[in-house]
Amino acid sequence: MTKVRYLTEMGMGVDVHGGDYTKAACRAVADALRHSSLNFFEPLGKSHNDMHITVKIGVAKPHLVDCATVAQQVPYGTVTVEPSTGGLNIDAADGSDELVIANAGILVHFID
Repeated sequence: MTKVRYLTEMGMGVDVHGGDYTKAACRAVADALRHSSLNFFEPLGKSHNDMHITVKIGVAKPHLVDCATVAQQVPYGTVTVEPSTGGLNIDAADGSDELVIANAGILVHFID
């Protein structure tokens, strides 16, 4: 069996107040999903549930991402979330808050 990638989609999400890395990551995944229209199921003889989906999340503090919550943003398939260092933080002018920017890469594979 071979795992073959059929789609790569990117998104960006921001938590403007509160420094919530999971919220920013979920918004990045939602952004990526809104850019996708998958039309290859019938030609491949596959269903939505046959997808193996890797969600790569880039944030400044990857250990603060709740991977289970991020995985719930993807409605189909077997989902794996992989947080890593990336994204961007911007401190409030007075230092009392931070804006968190997350990047998401969604990779869709099928097993052939």
